[in-house]
Amino acid sequence: MFTFGEEITDPEQMNALALAYMGDGVLELYVRYRLLASGKVRPNKLHREATNYVSARSQAKILAHLVDGERLTDEEQAVVRRGRNAKSHTIPKNTDRATYQMSTAFEALLGYLYVTKQHERLEEVVWMSVAFVEGKEE
Repeated sequence: MFTFGEEITDPEQMNALALAYMGDGVLELYVRYRLLASGKVRPNKLHREATNYVSARSQAKILAHLVDGERLTDEEQAVVRRGRNAKSHTIPKNTDRATYQMSTAFEALLGYLYVTKQHERLEEVVWMSVAFVEGKEE
């Protein structure tokens, strides 16, 4: 993972929206890599395909799946609650507040796992998410 040799001090106390900002970028990187590795290279197709994984609606469904399936640790569930309860002053036009809060919570979880250097667990969560979206979950 990329850190440029820099450390984030006290990531456990980081604002949930800042964690979501990081998580958004992390997920985007994983999804883009997966799409390119699968042989998809046409820009329009890449963008359309990526939205299956990174849209607020998709992320909210993924998070519900992870929570309902009891796939998250207590620590991860606490981060999800922080992310869900974070006060965002803007909500995209194409989604409702509840969906946006859940997608923010999912992104905060990914961001938290990244900044706390839990890279193996981050990959597990991402791959569970990908499997769910692709209908290949266990």
